[in-house]
Amino acid sequence: GYTFNQEKSYCKIGDEKQDMTITYDMNTKNLTIAPMTTKGTKCYLYFDEQKILLADAIKRDNQINSGTPNFASVATTDEGVFKTQDDWGDSYYFRGAVNNNWVSFAGYYWRIIRINGDGSIRMIYSGNGSPATTGTGTQIGTNTFSINGSTYNNNAYVGYMYTVGQVHGLGTNSGIKNTLDSWYQTNIAKKGYGDKVSTEAGFCGDREPSTNSSTSNGQGGTGTTVTYYGGYIRLVNSTKSPTLKCKNNEDMYTVSGSSRGNKALTNPVGLITADEVSMAGGVYGQTNQSYYLYTNSAYWTMSPYYFDVGGSNSWAYVFRVNSSGQLGGYWVSNAYGVRPVINLSTDVTAKLGNGTSSTPYEI
Repeated sequence: GYTFNQEKSYCKIGDEKQDMTITYDMNTKNLTIAPMTTKGTKCYLYFDEQKILLADAIKRDNQINSGTPNFASVATTDEGVFKTQDDWGDSYYFRGAVNNNWVSFAGYYWRIIRINGDGSIRMIYSGNGSPATTGTGTQIGTNTFSINGSTYNNNAYVGYMYTVGQVHGLGTNSGIKNTLDSWYQTNIAKKGYGDKVSTEAGFCGDREPSTNSSTSNGQGGTGTTVTYYGGYIRLVNSTKSPTLKCKNNEDMYTVSGSSRGNKALTNPVGLITADEVSMAGGVYGQTNQSYYLYTNSAYWTMSPYYFDVGGSNSWAYVFRVNSSGQLGGYWVSNAYGVRPVINLSTDVTAKLGNGTSSTPYEI
């Protein structure tokens, strides 16, 4: 984890520095000092802590798989890293039972979800002070997706932000967004770590509506119309086809500094998407207790599922990962785990570490 600093290293006899050449091969560990002619010569060697762009360290430590996995099957082994496209370019995502995607940042532990197309690093919260793989330690708490559990009987309430009467409205914060904003301000921004968080990358809360459960027709999405959202079409039907591209600009939640998206966020924090869970190895309705997103606790994604009307009741549903590791849709008024997701900036460097839980990448 260190490199030899030849310029700073020196030798001296008594109090006087000597004109000597010092070389050190980091690979062979071979040290040469010349000319070394006088007894009592003392040499001082300096080494600099090696730093590397986090994105480059991930690519260095992982072989990039070719092809596309079978998203209809759960990933229960370490399948490594795959490449696909997102809204910014080539994205590299971890899949299966990987254990080399750990990051230590801002006093917390995180699991890398993927390298974004712009080179920033997307990661999900996984421990305060020590790495956590299961239980409540993987969350900052539990909460409803809706505001105080009381907003659930309108299509609008599937949104991370919403406006009643609009499919892609941004007028009001959801309850889960308020929770994440408060946590981010206290634990990232006010502690001085905000400059390492990307203001370019965003979070897709895909609200593309359809009144057909198997194909998208762009209809529905307001009031109490039964509606199936984009994630439902892609991930619930037998042909699983997750994507990292966000169809509607209004559903790509970004801060004002981004070149893309709706620029509606105050803080660059969100949740994992159902599509990202699918790419990591989760499948709708199938248990998976082996992949890295399994925590033995239920937690929210930010992907709308569908809006259902039955009898006198109507309910907005959003995808969550349940305690068995499977994807499913649940009422926004229920309280489940909250796992913040942030994107580290493209220029963030890592020191030491190889991404394992014992030696994570340190920012």
